[in-house]
Amino acid sequence: MKLSSAKISKESKGASPSHGGHHKNSFHSKRQSHHSVLPLQSHHSISILPLQQVDQLEQWSSVAVDMYNNSSSSNNNNNHHHQPQTSHTSTSRSSDYSAGGDGEPSAAGNKWASRLLKECARAISDKDSSKIHHLLWMLNELASPYGDCDQKLASYFLQALFCKATESGQRCFKTLTLVAEKSHCFDSARKLILKFQEVSPWTTFGHVAANGAILEALDGEPKLHIIDISNTLCTQWPTLLEALATRNDDTPHLKLTVVVTANIVRSVMKEISQRMEKFARLMGVPFEFNVISGLNHLGQLTKEVLGVVEDEAVAVNCMGALRRVPVEGRAAVIGMFRSLGPKVVTVVEEEADFSSTRYDFVKCFEECLRFYTVYFEMLEESFTPTSNEKLMLERECSRGIVRVLACEDDQDSEGERERRERGSQWSERLKEAFSSVGFSDDVVDDVKALLKRYKPGWALAQPYQNETGLYLTWKEEPVVWVSAWKP
Repeated sequence: MKLSSAKISKESKGASPSHGGHHKNSFHSKRQSHHSVLPLQSHHSISILPLQQVDQLEQWSSVAVDMYNNSSSSNNNNNHHHQPQTSHTSTSRSSDYSAGGDGEPSAAGNKWASRLLKECARAISDKDSSKIHHLLWMLNELASPYGDCDQKLASYFLQALFCKATESGQRCFKTLTLVAEKSHCFDSARKLILKFQEVSPWTTFGHVAANGAILEALDGEPKLHIIDISNTLCTQWPTLLEALATRNDDTPHLKLTVVVTANIVRSVMKEISQRMEKFARLMGVPFEFNVISGLNHLGQLTKEVLGVVEDEAVAVNCMGALRRVPVEGRAAVIGMFRSLGPKVVTVVEEEADFSSTRYDFVKCFEECLRFYTVYFEMLEESFTPTSNEKLMLERECSRGIVRVLACEDDQDSEGERERRERGSQWSERLKEAFSSVGFSDDVVDDVKALLKRYKPGWALAQPYQNETGLYLTWKEEPVVWVSAWKP
C-alpha cells in the first residue's frame, strides 16, 4: 500500500524594504537604509510598515543612528567591515555561535544570528531600552531574507522582536494575515504542495502514517466517515481514496467532513470540493464531501454539527489542529472527540513546545528559534539555492513567529494560535480520554519506504519510554510526531 500526501502553504510573504532585494554582505550597509527597516511582508512584493508603526520606527531609528555614529567615532570604524561567513548547508546548533564581548559577531564563527537574537530577547525581557535599540539596529544591518540561514533567521525574528518591543504585534499579525488571504490562490498553493512533497517528507510523513492507521481501523466497514481537522486542503486524501478503490471487498461509501479553522483555507474550499468529487468518481468510490466553517472554536463541534450518524465508522484526523486550540481548552476538545465514538483518532503535530514556555518570553523565544532554525536549515538543504518555493516557505513562517512571540493568547481567534506542544505532552493529554494504538509493521514499512525517496538525513524514530506514536527526525532532531488513538 503506497500512501503519500503534501505540505500546504498558508501564504507567501515578501521582504524588508531595507533589504532592497539584495544580499547584505557587509556589516553595515548604506546610511540611507537606516529609516526603512523591519519587514511587513507580503506576497512576492516589497511593502512598508503599517502607518501605526511609523512614529515608533522613526523614533527608534534616530536613536540607533546616534548610537551608531557614537560607536563609529569611538572605535575608528574598525568593527564595521566584517563580512559574516555564509553557508547554505550548516546544521550547527546554537552552542556553535560566537560573538565578541560587545555582542557583535566574531570573525571566527558564522553562526551569529542565534547569539544576537537571544541577547535582544533578553534585553526586551529586562526592558533594557538602550540595549534593545543597539541590538535591533545591528540585526537590521545584518539581516536579509535572501542570504544564508543566519541572515534569514535574523530577518524574520527581527520583525517579531520589534513588534514585541513596540507592542505592535497584533497589528502586524492582522496585516500579515490580510495580505496572505488576499494573495492566496489554489493554483499557487498546489504548485508549492507538489514541490515540497517532492523534496521533503515533513508533511507526507504524517499523512502516510495517519492514512495507514485509518485504513486499518476502518477495514471491512461499509460506511466510513472521516472528520478532517487540518487546514491542509485535503492533500492527504487522494491516496486514501485510491487505497479504498483497490480493497478486495466491496468499495465502501466515504463521507469526508472537513472542518476549516482558517480563512485562508475557506477561500479555496469550493475548488477543492470539486476536485475531490471528480477524483472519487474516477476511482469509483461512493463519496460525499462536506465543509464546516465559521466556528469560533473546535469546542463547538458536536455529533449533530458534524452530521455523524449511528451506522458510520468514524475516524477523526487532526493535522496540526490541536495546537490551535487554547491550552486550557484542549482537554475539552479531546473529550469531544471521544463523544463521537470514533474507531480511531490520528494526531500529527510538529515537535516544539510553545505552550509551557508561553509565560517566559526568553524561554519561549529560545524554543521558537530552535524550531525554526531546524526548519530553515532543512529547507536550505532540500531545495536548490535559487528555489522560489523555498523562499515562499520561508516567508510563510513570519506570521507564525510574530504570533508566538509578539501576540497575547486572548487577542485573536482560535484558528490562529500557535501553541505547539511536544509529543510527550500530547501523549499525556490524549491518555486522559484514549488508549494509544501502535502502528503496524505494514504502516511502519510504508513510512520507511517513503523516507527512502528523499535525501539522506531523514529517519524514523520510535517513542521514548511512556510515550506513543512515531517521530520523523531530521539529522537526529525530532521534528514531527504522529500518533493513533482509540476510546
